[in-house]
Amino acid sequence: MNSQYSPVGELNLLKELQDGLGFENYSDGFGLTDFGDLSGLVAGWSKDLEFTDRLIPFAQANGSGSFYALWRLDDRDDLSSLPVVVFGDEGGQHVVARHVRELFQLLGFDSEIRVEWEEVYFYRDEDEAHSDCHDEFVAWLDENFGLPVAEDPAAVLAAAQAELGQRFTDWAAPFLP
Repeated sequence: MNSQYSPVGELNLLKELQDGLGFENYSDGFGLTDFGDLSGLVAGWSKDLEFTDRLIPFAQANGSGSFYALWRLDDRDDLSSLPVVVFGDEGGQHVVARHVRELFQLLGFDSEIRVEWEEVYFYRDEDEAHSDCHDEFVAWLDENFGLPVAEDPAAVLAAAQAELGQRFTDWAAPFLP
């Protein structure tokens, strides 16, 4: 039996970190969930197999029920290079990152993602305290990937949406009410 969290090396490394630091303790509202668990997707979005076969849920995006999934826009083998999408607890679905490592940079901003029907964004007050293990996450991000925290998450979101947003919207539309 394989004890790894997922077939995605980057997510396995993050799961090891999360197991040591705790769920939601390193990025506000975020935590890895059961890899590939379709229950939230089927319950709130669509049961169509053409839809669910192309999405791989893997994480809680905020404390109110939004979640992240990998979007299998093609049949590439490297799942870490797939776009990351978010499904909002009150509606709205958006591309947020072009790949897993870009999501990690967004997580370093340490703010719950806000998902609305028309937009998605991160916001934090300058005086807002970071998560308890934020510093450990930032060090982990640098040590494992040589990546900095996304200081301007709006720019990261805009780049991902400019490249893939309309394609995702067009693909998902036939499956959604």
